[in-house]
Amino acid sequence: MIPHYFLYEEAAPDVEPSFLHIEPIPVRSGRHNWTIRTHSHPDHHQILVISKGGGAIEVEGVSWEVSPPSLVIIPALTIHAIRFKPGTDGYVITVAPPFLQSALDDDADLVDGFRLPARFLPQQIGRDIDLVGLFASLEHEFVWSAPGRRTAIKAYLQLLAVTVRRLLEQERVRPISSAREAETVMRFRELVEKHYRHHTSLEVYARKLGVTAARLNACCRMTTGKSSLALINDRLLTEAKRNLVYSGMTVNEIGAALGYADPAYFNRFFSRNVGLSPGRFRERLLSDVPHTAAG
Repeated sequence: MIPHYFLYEEAAPDVEPSFLHIEPIPVRSGRHNWTIRTHSHPDHHQILVISKGGGAIEVEGVSWEVSPPSLVIIPALTIHAIRFKPGTDGYVITVAPPFLQSALDDDADLVDGFRLPARFLPQQIGRDIDLVGLFASLEHEFVWSAPGRRTAIKAYLQLLAVTVRRLLEQERVRPISSAREAETVMRFRELVEKHYRHHTSLEVYARKLGVTAARLNACCRMTTGKSSLALINDRLLTEAKRNLVYSGMTVNEIGAALGYADPAYFNRFFSRNVGLSPGRFRERLLSDVPHTAAG
């Protein structure tokens, strides 16, 4: 099961709506050999800026290479893992969605910029945007108990949100979904997190959400670029990969734990989607995974 963390290595508590935290990347990554194992944050977003070094960030099973300066947005509930190059520097903001929404004055265009995973590389950011300076200024206000501290933090978050929105507009990777569609997908993913091992049908998920299966699929495609079934399969594959690399379970045991009564069916499902059998996947990757604390 993918662990849920508050700040990495800390158990996930009930996050207050006013919560925000910012710290340099080496604070946690350095003591874990620059590797953050697969996990998610159920109640808050994370926003990273890479100022030095780089590495790879796996987001929902897709590997993103990052080099300085890069900006990465990891929304709440997004399954991710990070392997930084030693000595990587930058900042990570952890923020509760209600605080972010309040700081942005409920501006839907700005809030929507943090609903989907996103990565912006140096060629996209350009030389005119000083993201590292923006994060450094926000951290200064965060640790400095001075008059107007909260207002200053909100102002820097607004500047960051405007920057993200403009970068998204510049890229036009896909249409920005409406707040309602994004909320439907967020609730869907919460249900998937609870029931993916049971292979619940799309019709059951849709009924729980008060929409049709067709509408659920449309919301998923608009918000993530993937179908609702693909999101369920991604979750199963992420858990399968994690267990293959980080556990001593046999392939058959992993399949059974994921709700596959027939080991052959699990093998076909994994092979079809990954391009390797579960056993071959384990052989290829196991030797490359550093042994670090899960936190």
